[in-house]
Amino acid sequence: MKKLIAVIFGGRSVEHEVSIVTAQQIMYQLRRDLYDVMPLYIDKEGAWWTGDVLAKLESFKAANRNAALAQAARVIVVPTPGGGVIEDPQALRGLFRKPRRWTPDVAILATHGTYGEDGCLQGLLEIAGIPYTGPGVLGSAVGMDKILMKDVFRAQGIPVVNYIWIHRDEWHEHPDEVADRVERELQYPVFVKPSNLGSSVGIGRAEDRDGLFHAMDVAAGYDRRLLIEQGVVSPREINCSVLADGQDLRVSLCEEPVSWEAFLSYEDKYIRGNFTKGQTGRRIPADLPDGVTEAVQELARRAFRAIQARGVARVDFLLSPDGSIYVNEINTIPGSLSFYLWEPSGVSFPDLLDKLIEDALADYRDKSRNISTYDTDLIEQFGRGGKVGSKASPQTS
Repeated sequence: MKKLIAVIFGGRSVEHEVSIVTAQQIMYQLRRDLYDVMPLYIDKEGAWWTGDVLAKLESFKAANRNAALAQAARVIVVPTPGGGVIEDPQALRGLFRKPRRWTPDVAILATHGTYGEDGCLQGLLEIAGIPYTGPGVLGSAVGMDKILMKDVFRAQGIPVVNYIWIHRDEWHEHPDEVADRVERELQYPVFVKPSNLGSSVGIGRAEDRDGLFHAMDVAAGYDRRLLIEQGVVSPREINCSVLADGQDLRVSLCEEPVSWEAFLSYEDKYIRGNFTKGQTGRRIPADLPDGVTEAVQELARRAFRAIQARGVARVDFLLSPDGSIYVNEINTIPGSLSFYLWEPSGVSFPDLLDKLIEDALADYRDKSRNISTYDTDLIEQFGRGGKVGSKASPQTS
């Protein structure tokens, strides 16, 4: 019997369009002899939609979008014992109408950025009882928040560049004091980033105090917590993907991005086949000195474990001219699920999706073993006039 796989994408995020591309790639590559595919699109206002028309990239072009949504059904997520349900409430209207309901076996998350990669969607699916790919609420939240992520990495002895962080209000109320602190603790160039935002939106590079003021003003428009990082002069950017394979963590070949601007122009090659051709924007494997590839791969594993990631992730590194390696960030739902790193590493895109589905089901089964209720006569005691106070600590009771 085929499994019903919901592919969730879109969302209220600056990475909305990238998410659409990732989802189209996934839906094209899922094995149709094993799975029935259910597109679940979240529009920019937060409404959820499903329908076969949403499995076509053409539907999301500006001229076609409204007509496509008119053919789709607006749906809601309904927490249900024994497995979450996706329901079309419009189908309940009218005499003798039966509700349209779907119970996905697994949800593949193709959501990038805010609300989709930060633990919000993961929490909804946990409550709904729908198995899903990628990290849980904790790993997603830590992986999305740049400040907390770096705090965790540093606590685990994983090398990161020097950094400080401030609240937006500090900047608005005491900009000169903040600038003095930056110049006291870091050296130019510095990078200023909104802490909890995907993609490169809101990120600025400052070479001097004037540039710092501009970068801080821009970043403060996107988040209330701002990260200021020590820049690495003339770094090489190196990426490595990690895949949970049972209890093992597999690592991909390393890549060195060459031209990010070319990414979206590869739409047809990514979605319709020829996935390994035309990759002029990436150098795979990266040409690295002896021992550096292995060091990067081991740090990628450590970063994956540190935030309790799951499924597939991509870890981005900065390699300085003096040979120092720094973990820049981890992407817990990487664009295109990093298939382009796994295909030359010996894992096809369909095989990658199979492994993610298996991992999601295994995690769901494991969580189902946890005790989630505790029988007590507290209500009866309270009804009889008993005192209900603070819960005693296990260490003091």
